[in-house]
Amino acid sequence: QVQLVESGGGLVQPGGSLRLSCAASGIRIEIYAMEWYRQAPGKQRELVATITGGGITNYADSVKGRFTISRDNAKNSAYLQMNNLKPEDAAVYYCKASRIVYGYWGQGTQVTVSS
Repeated sequence: QVQLVESGGGLVQPGGSLRLSCAASGIRIEIYAMEWYRQAPGKQRELVATITGGGITNYADSVKGRFTISRDNAKNSAYLQMNNLKPEDAAVYYCKASRIVYGYWGQGTQVTVSS
């Protein structure tokens, strides 16, 4: 049984930081691209950041320079370091282990940015 479990979400003030974690079980993530998505109320789910199995990263323009995606294959985990958070970053954040034709999703973790 494949599971992706996100953690690290919470309430943070504007300008603050959070580090999200995604722990995988039932798969070995080294053959997967790891991705973080987010979905705010009333909006479509959007891709925030990607890291390939080889460590190549890509970011949405809205988070470039503020968010950093990483992975630790030995720990079978991926991470999203979020700095200088803005109210518009508030959303449920989802982790995905992705291959070309299929992928596995986590259940999401809530990030709230408010003073």
